[in-house]
This record gives sequence, structure tokens and C-alpha cells, in this order.
Amino acid sequence: MKLDGVTVIDLSMFLPGPHFTVMMADHGADVIRIEPHAGEPTRELGLRLGEHSVWFRNTHRGKRSLRLNLKDPRGKALLLKLLEKADVLVEGFRPGVMKRLGLDYDSVRVHAPQLVYCSISAFGQTGRYCDHPAHDMAVQALAGTLDFNRGRDGAPTNPGLPAADITSSMFALTGVLMALLKQRQTGQGDFVDIAMHDSLLAWTPNYTGPVFAEHRAHDVKNERNWGGAAFYSLYLTSDARWLVLGGMEHHFCANFLHKAGRPDLIPLCDLPPGPGQQPVKDFLTAFFAARTQADALAWLEDIDVCYAPLRTLVEAYDDPHAAERGMLLHDEQGLPHIGTAIKFTQEPARIGFAVPHLGEHSRAIAAALGYAEEDIDALAREGVI
Repeated sequence: MKLDGVTVIDLSMFLPGPHFTVMMADHGADVIRIEPHAGEPTRELGLRLGEHSVWFRNTHRGKRSLRLNLKDPRGKALLLKLLEKADVLVEGFRPGVMKRLGLDYDSVRVHAPQLVYCSISAFGQTGRYCDHPAHDMAVQALAGTLDFNRGRDGAPTNPGLPAADITSSMFALTGVLMALLKQRQTGQGDFVDIAMHDSLLAWTPNYTGPVFAEHRAHDVKNERNWGGAAFYSLYLTSDARWLVLGGMEHHFCANFLHKAGRPDLIPLCDLPPGPGQQPVKDFLTAFFAARTQADALAWLEDIDVCYAPLRTLVEAYDDPHAAERGMLLHDEQGLPHIGTAIKFTQEPARIGFAVPHLGEHSRAIAAALGYAEEDIDALAREGVI
């Protein structure tokens, strides 16, 4: 597997870090999850299925759990021993926390110069907002991307996905793999500073035209991505379901309108998104309102048009395509898991379905570091591990 032989020490919590490191575990890395005595919070968050919460299972499968008190000098010493032989450290605390523990990058690299040290935070290790606490939605608000989530009444609404969490997870994976490539060449690690806010801004090249060219905010309802284009919008069907048209290229519009008997509307589709396309939107609104979703899908089936029914997430996982692509997996107990989106022809992912109990591997990890059995007993008895 691609990451065989890579050891990752994961101190992060909730979604960005654990989501990133479970991808590494899926592809062969040995991920050791350092948990506080109360455990990773997502062990108890959300619905449970079997022994574990669904959230925890899908971000911690295939990892090992070391329950460790980092405020005790002996816990810190044990972690440093681990880091001396590790490849990657991931942490998601607010800036300054690791320094107060004596575990910041400058302190750690004295003991482990090979280490790729990745910090994931809301606003990064520098800049005026670095100490500001924030979870996903507040980061999206400051990054300007939450402003895109406006309903038909024009009011902003909660985001549908934790985009700041997930984009930072993906940039963390990318940055760490880059640093590991260099580490393999030089033996030297690096510090990777990943900010959720940076990650969102980096994902806006197709949205920054008005910002950079005209220095103005988006007129959301009249722009392509948010319903200003007739063939890039949502339409209500007669059975109170929705259908999405998702491609505004000329030939898609023409194919639809020719079959619908309204070729006269085709030139309007070539106008900029906004009021000029309103007659087309009015026609499409009436067209779909007169049909059930199933009838509309049947009508669309034989023409080359970008479209899809609006589904719930349960419908998406029920679709056989999810299983065919390996995105819905089941373990030996029949419990469902999210698959990996990174697919190799050579050395594909091998999902380790085992989910660690809190501190399950603490004693074994300490023993592998050379601790004597009586010392391990003492560390456990005194709450260090």
C-alpha cells in the first residue's frame, strides 16, 4: 500500500484532522491516535450504530488509540519517544497550546528532525485572527463563502456541508504528502501550517471574477452558480420534489428546448446569467411544475442534458452506484462505512474496519517503546496512560 511504513501521531479532534488521518490509515499508514482521558469527543457525538458513534467509526477506523495525559511530564516524555520514530504529527489545537505543553515544532524537532509536523487551525499560526476561536460556520462567514448560501428569500442560511473543515482536511493531506516526499529525499521534516480560512479562500478561483476584476460583492441570485442561469438551477415538480438542471453550455440548452418545442428561447440562454434569462426560467418552472419528478426524468432520459433529481443523503447511499464505486462498504458485522475517494489501480486502499476502544493500544505502544511491564503498570495506575 502507498503509505506502508509511515507512522502518524494524531492529536487532532472532531473532523479536519481525523478525516485527514483516516485517509492515511486507509492507504496503509500506522495512525496512532493520542486521546485525552475523556476520549475523542466524537466518540459520544451523534447517533450510534453498534458500539461506536457513526461519526467516530468513520474517522477512526484502522487507527490505534493511546490514552495519554500530556500535562504529566511522563506523558510528554512518552510522546517524545513516539515522535523520535514517527513520520508525521497532526494537531488541531488553538495556536499556543502546543507551545505551552512544550510540544511545539521548534521544541519537538530537536528530538525528531525527520518529523512532518502539521497544525490545523481556524485561522493559522499567524495573522490578526490566529487566536480567535471558531468552528466551521464562523470560518465560512469570515471567508465570505457563507454569503453564497442564500435561499430564494435572499437571506443567508446555514451551510449544507462543513466546507472549511473538509477543505482544510484535504489541504493538510496534500501538504503532508508533499513534505513526506521531501523528507524521503533529505531526512528532514517540516512544519505545515493549515488554516481553515486559507483553505476556503484557495477554493474560490471560479468565484473571484467580480471580486478581483470589479471589486464588488456577488449578486448571488443573478449569477451562474446560484440560480441566475436558467439551465443551472432547481425546479419544483408537481409531486413536490425537485429536479436540478446543472449544465448551461449552449448544446445542452438547445437539446432541451428543441425537444420541448421552444427553440425560440435558445438565444436567451446565451445571455449572461440574470434577468435576461428570466423568460427561459419561467418556461422551465412551468414545464416541471406540470410533471412529476419521475415523468420529468423519463422525458430527459434520451437527450444530452446535464440533470439530476435532488436526493437526500440516504437516497444517495441507497443508489447502487455508491456501492459500485466502493463508497458504501460494510464490515464483518454488516455495519456501513464510508469508502475512500482515493482509488489506485496499483496498491488500492485496504480498509481496516476495526475501531479502537479508548486507550486500547496504550500498553502495547508503551511496551514497543521499551517501557518495562512494571513501569507500564505504574503509568496506568497513576493515570498517565
